Amino acid sequence: MFSVLLAALLAGSPTATVPFPQPTSSVAAADWLTPFEKGNGNTTATYQECIDYYQRLDTRYAEVTMRRAGTTDSGRPLHEVVISADGQNDPVGTRAAKRQVVLIQNGIHPGEPEGIDASMMLARDLVREPALRPLLDHLTVVIIPIYNVDGALNRNSTSRANQNGPESFGFRGNARNLDLNRDYVKQDSRNAQSFADLIQKWQPEVFVDTHTSNGADYQYTMTLIATQKDKLHPALSAYLTGRLLPSLYQGMEQRQWPLTPYVDFEGRTPDARGLQGFLETPRYSSGYAALFNTIGFITETHMLKAYRPRVKATYDFLYLLLQQLHLSAEELGKARAEANRQTAAQQTFPLVWQLDTTRAETLQFRGYEGRTKASEVSGLPRLYYDQKAPYTKPVKYFNTFRPAVQVQAPQAYVLPQAWGEVAERLRRGGVQLRRLSRDTTLTAEVYYLGDFATVPRPYEGHYLHSRLQVRQEQQKQRFYRGDYVVSLDQPHRRFAIETLEPQATDSFFAWGFFDSVLQQKEHFSDYVFEDVAADLLRRDPKLRQQLEERKKADPAFAKSASAQLEFVYRHSPYYEPSHLRYPVVRWQGGALNTTGD
Repeated sequence: MFSVLLAALLAGSPTATVPFPQPTSSVAAADWLTPFEKGNGNTTATYQECIDYYQRLDTRYAEVTMRRAGTTDSGRPLHEVVISADGQNDPVGTRAAKRQVVLIQNGIHPGEPEGIDASMMLARDLVREPALRPLLDHLTVVIIPIYNVDGALNRNSTSRANQNGPESFGFRGNARNLDLNRDYVKQDSRNAQSFADLIQKWQPEVFVDTHTSNGADYQYTMTLIATQKDKLHPALSAYLTGRLLPSLYQGMEQRQWPLTPYVDFEGRTPDARGLQGFLETPRYSSGYAALFNTIGFITETHMLKAYRPRVKATYDFLYLLLQQLHLSAEELGKARAEANRQTAAQQTFPLVWQLDTTRAETLQFRGYEGRTKASEVSGLPRLYYDQKAPYTKPVKYFNTFRPAVQVQAPQAYVLPQAWGEVAERLRRGGVQLRRLSRDTTLTAEVYYLGDFATVPRPYEGHYLHSRLQVRQEQQKQRFYRGDYVVSLDQPHRRFAIETLEPQATDSFFAWGFFDSVLQQKEHFSDYVFEDVAADLLRRDPKLRQQLEERKKADPAFAKSASAQLEFVYRHSPYYEPSHLRYPVVRWQGGALNTTGD
């Protein structure tokens, strides 16, 4: 659908966007030039230059407010810059004025700083350029000047070995050497904790995260990741694919910045399999935002293009986005309201998504021919892209994802208070918690954890789990006064489900928050348990039959005395029931006696 609509727009379809006034000048008054503009086109603002510039805007213009929005692992504050037509900088007042909120985040990877410089210029032009000021009639713009403050302070000229400028830049890792674009759910960093508070505070309709790409070479200065359409709520997905994306592609094409979806393909060229849509799960910024019915964009300027055009392309994308949101603010507001209304009543939630390789669109891709030549390092064949051999050719674009695992929403989850770090992350996600007012025994749905895969080396500080199999049963469990009740009769039920259901791709189980239940705490000595097991088998003919059937079905088991003893132990009262039992239960049984959190 998207490529058809885009083609119609580029052909002059009546659905094309209404023209909007352009900035009247490309050069600001000398005293408002940014460090990027003052430089040679290959420099980016330092952390302090960036903050000082926004502070000047705050001091000079009533429409601009810069303030602390939390802390970071560096010890420096995370800032938010609020830009509104009348200086209204409060979320409640903003909603009362019927304005949509756009949140722009820069410098999550400070070695990819285009957004830092582009947003400084955009903030200035929104209050100084008469042509841009009307954009604030229906919008409030919130900018995070530099999200990874820690990495921005770690300035260097070498860590982005594949990148063409700027002359110096920040480092990808933060003060704890975390990639913050994998930290949104697990929130190991104070940066991510502050961001969680900020996105709950503003509840933006649209979120933008600015980046520079890695990977293949091609003609585009910018590629784009939009929230994957199938996992975005249908009302918002229709607005995104039918209105917003076509207008952005059209506008960027007219400004000589043709766009393509983020270049993610198997192999080094798109010829064999085509492009694949990027499935940004909640560990990533836009995937996290989608849990709250926020449309997300990740801009990816190309690493091999010069720095000046990369900044200009980022500026133009942000400007065009604000233009289209201004023109369709009412439509966006209705889509968001409908998404929130339907999510509140939704019963079936996907937990894992899988690419549908039977469905593909066709895009005209502008690339360079990939060739090989002898390596000067090894003498063996190496890949290079021949920029003297550009091409435009049709390629398949696979961007349909289907739910691979789904779950029916319970009435509530019950989380033992022992797992306080999980409760903290639920709160930051806007989830309202209640607490049991007295000790109680509940008959609830319990998961037992079966097979799963675990990465062999730490990934962002965790041994990440995936492909979990679970067994579900009804079971009586004792809970205590103060344990948490997570009712799903609340706005952020999707966030609660995708973090508390252990099979979900970025659940708290997947990130290792419940790993202690994977370890057995008691066992037996063979020579002692032999006699106990023999007595169990004499007194339980059914267990004896199960053992014999297993021996007949599994020759290796039949030859292993230890395996047979373990089988009897696991089917006996001596085996601890808490081993591999997921501690969060699903409750379906009506109201519980609770107090406020």
